[in-house]
Amino acid sequence: MTEITVQRMTATRLPTNEGVFTLYLYHNNQDDKEHLALVLGEPASDEPVLVRVHSECLTGDVLGSRRCDCGSQLQRALQLIAANGHGVLLYMRQEGRGIGLLEKLRAYDLQDKGLDTVDANLALGHGADERDYTIAALILRDLGIHRIQLLTNNPAKIEGLQALEIEVTHRQPLTTAVNSDNAGYLHTKVVRMRHLLNLDELRPTWPPRNGRPYITLSYAQSLDGSITIQRGRATPISGPETLRLTHQLRASHDAILVGIGTVLADDPRLTVRLVPGPDPQPVVLDTHLRFPPSARLLQSGRAPWIAAKDTADPGQLASLRAKGATIWSLPVDEMGLVSLPALLGRLKDQGVNSLMVEGGARVITNFLAHHLVDRLVVTVSPRLLGGLNAVENLGQRLNGHGLPHLRNPEYQWLGQDMVLSGDVEWENCC
Repeated sequence: MTEITVQRMTATRLPTNEGVFTLYLYHNNQDDKEHLALVLGEPASDEPVLVRVHSECLTGDVLGSRRCDCGSQLQRALQLIAANGHGVLLYMRQEGRGIGLLEKLRAYDLQDKGLDTVDANLALGHGADERDYTIAALILRDLGIHRIQLLTNNPAKIEGLQALEIEVTHRQPLTTAVNSDNAGYLHTKVVRMRHLLNLDELRPTWPPRNGRPYITLSYAQSLDGSITIQRGRATPISGPETLRLTHQLRASHDAILVGIGTVLADDPRLTVRLVPGPDPQPVVLDTHLRFPPSARLLQSGRAPWIAAKDTADPGQLASLRAKGATIWSLPVDEMGLVSLPALLGRLKDQGVNSLMVEGGARVITNFLAHHLVDRLVVTVSPRLLGGLNAVENLGQRLNGHGLPHLRNPEYQWLGQDMVLSGDVEWENCC
């Protein structure tokens, strides 16, 4: 078997936003790929050198994909090396944990159909992680580096380098922001790939709001804007791929809210089942306290918080509380419904920083009419229902003032459904 060797081909000065690095390009006799080393300062010494061994990720490093944390880790590693004053970042051409760009994109498609990142690789006939660190170790030796402090969350990377006689004296965690698109991916890294991340931190950091949670409004509709054929009747709309996205969103929020109409029509569980992640706290808007004692929300997952007006029936109150529900008696608004500002203030006091609102139509309209939506995620299914619209008489209630539109809209196809998302801004709002 031919011994693997590396050859330094060239070096050049590379000024970056983080500092001026020396960029080395290496050739090897194992593959046809060009691996790189970005070196800051004079790191070769007897002291452990701060090193990041970063595997190429075109979608994350270059295109800014939110499906992974690779691009953020690359930038954070350069920042930490710059702050340290010297160090090395190895950029290894091992796309998709060693399976290549084409197979990684095929794995993405399988993930959109419900597999996690490990099972997607396995379904394509690959290992969960096919990376080899021999070339990385040889490049470090060529740079005169034998003892390192490694920027990583991956114990397999530590083990691989130490098996190649690179002493890892210390592991420095490399944590980055989490978003709703990569939370499940990071959870899989922890549960199935031993990555050293705190699961409690694998939740997006939502922009703070004054006295209330950050609110994501999410629902599925037909091409003609219907969310059901008729009020009070459950009508499945989303495909399996977008249902998985819904569960990802649930896992990334502290609480999830629906109206009593949704409970009566759908009897939902409001749990996270299709992806790894924690169940959000269920919240039900139920002005007249019609919540049925047989509802599945009382039988599994976290017991619901129910918001009703302060004249609710005492017998119904006692019955639901006996089953574990928490009932809040709250003031009503000008329409005789539970006051949304009062409810959101109570949720904030309970430590809820992010709230996902799923519907139904009256709830969706009321949140929009009160300018209480920060982000909108709408699934559009390619069918016509001619039923109940998701948004009811919003223009009349707003009278042309504060009409919502999306900033930085994003579109993606999941199965046959299109998902539109973006941050909500309000026009002509005084």
